[in-house]
Amino acid sequence: MTSTTDSAPALSTDHSRAVADGAHTHGTGGTPQGSRAERITSFDPDVIGIPTGREEEWRFSPVAKLAPLFETGLSSAGVRTTVVEAPEVQVTIVGRDDERLGRAGVPGDRTAVTAWTSVEEATVVSIPAQAVASDVTSVRVEGIDMTPSASHLLVHAGALSESVVVLDHLGSANLTETVEVVVEDGAHLTLVSVQDWASDAVHASSHRIRLGRDAKVKHIVVTFGGDVVRVTPDAEFAGEGGEVEMIGLYFADAGQHQEHRLFVDHAVPNCTSRVTYKGALQGAGAHTVWVGDVLIRAEAEGTDTYELNRNLVLSDGARADSVPNLEIETGIIEGAGHASATGRFDDEQLFYLQARGIPEADARRLVVRGFFAELIQEIGVPSVEERLLESIELELSKSMSVIEGGVAPA
Repeated sequence: MTSTTDSAPALSTDHSRAVADGAHTHGTGGTPQGSRAERITSFDPDVIGIPTGREEEWRFSPVAKLAPLFETGLSSAGVRTTVVEAPEVQVTIVGRDDERLGRAGVPGDRTAVTAWTSVEEATVVSIPAQAVASDVTSVRVEGIDMTPSASHLLVHAGALSESVVVLDHLGSANLTETVEVVVEDGAHLTLVSVQDWASDAVHASSHRIRLGRDAKVKHIVVTFGGDVVRVTPDAEFAGEGGEVEMIGLYFADAGQHQEHRLFVDHAVPNCTSRVTYKGALQGAGAHTVWVGDVLIRAEAEGTDTYELNRNLVLSDGARADSVPNLEIETGIIEGAGHASATGRFDDEQLFYLQARGIPEADARRLVVRGFFAELIQEIGVPSVEERLLESIELELSKSMSVIEGGVAPA
């Protein structure tokens, strides 16, 4: 079965830190900020004001380009959502007063709260309890025009279910989006979100994940397209024994801004989180931002967590900001760590390959493929892995054309 909805307009209602300037800090990073536990969250847009760009959570962002998404009462007409579900999966369109909405967490920034208040309808993908999906469920969000718009998706995995959901973003859009993920006790869910927008798209997406007892989530974010893309995944444990693996892969070209801000909230004992994000940048004005916040609350004894971000800068004029933050309120844990690294091509690797007769362009391709290869293999969804390899090859062909034209990236 294929379900399609054209939404109607709404009526409104550190171990280390590697950044471009070479800063290095521990704990919460170089910019003073309060505990992540004290950050304001609300369903009320009057509580979360319009940012100026001076706030900690917006200091890297191009707020002028995102400004249309700060307004309340946005339309829903700028995008079209289509779902092709696995036979075991149910898809429904519900009103904003449906009791299932809002269970995954509370909006934590301006675009998240405007997304929440603007929509009249939400798409709900439900995996029944104990069901094992026999195929991937595909959710396609297609931009129709640049009308500032909002959308809402809820993925609800019933107890002891197993499923894979792929969320695909295509076309031109100016979109703020809510993705709620509720994973009940013992369920296993893989969610892949691909941002493959046209070059003019502006996208802010708030992912809020809630894991029950012994639930397992693999959350994957892939960003290639768009003018400005800002994805903010939050994961919250609601029961002991939960496990979340957060994987990210991004490739920014000239003029693109790609931002990924994660928050993992360890609020119950004996849960595990692993975060691994890798990105590559090329071209003047290419800018990536990765911020990884992990909070281990006093009651979260037995926590095991680690986060890693690595960036590969392929040319002059590109900037990568990487800020891992780890806040620990109890010493009774299994382990906690974080790291980030940002660097250019390794000249020794290139020399080694070229000394064995491999042309420079091919050598660079091999280095970048190797940089991403291990992470791609961890995705576990063959169709997505194949698509990523093709996209990386396309991105590399852009930089290789520069080399072959006689101006090699630094």
